[in-house]
Amino acid sequence: MMQELLARSQQRCELSGEACDDLVMLAVTGKDDSADSHILVCAPLAAAIAAPANLDANQWRFLSEAIWSPVAAVQVVAYRMAHILAESGEAWAQDLLDTAYLEEEVKAWAEAGLTQASDDDDPKPRDSNGMELSEGDSVTLIKDLDVKGMNFTAKRGTLVKNIHLTSNPKHIEGKINGTTIVIVSAYTKKA
Repeated sequence: MMQELLARSQQRCELSGEACDDLVMLAVTGKDDSADSHILVCAPLAAAIAAPANLDANQWRFLSEAIWSPVAAVQVVAYRMAHILAESGEAWAQDLLDTAYLEEEVKAWAEAGLTQASDDDDPKPRDSNGMELSEGDSVTLIKDLDVKGMNFTAKRGTLVKNIHLTSNPKHIEGKINGTTIVIVSAYTKKA
């Protein structure tokens, strides 16, 4: 199987695209035990994937290319790592997840392997800097947001006062232009 993976990857890390001497075969959970369910990554990335607690988000920007790989297993790992980074408040990773297209079967495979790595049973919404948001807080938008169903764009820098928490920790509600809208908490900064 290793020779098949080396040929497929052209002896490069399938996530970063970099040539490296320390390629490691990584099984992508949720599928059979064929070459299609394995990828080759350099050893440091394999270690970070195995223990993603303290990722340096800027070192993972290559995910924006890896998620478009023709290899489904690479797409799955890129999706899962982007999801972990988005949950830690990385707005670019959330943007990547919002714009990436995965076939239904591949997306189901990727989502099946996601674990809820939460410190407690009641996760709290967090802004783009990882600050916990509370009911009644004020936040500032960090990017322009097209408001679906309305005829306006909420501009970057807009102050949203007296937010309301929702049942989904990734979303908050707030009023902009007199309209209550749902906002992805990772697109905000606590004021």
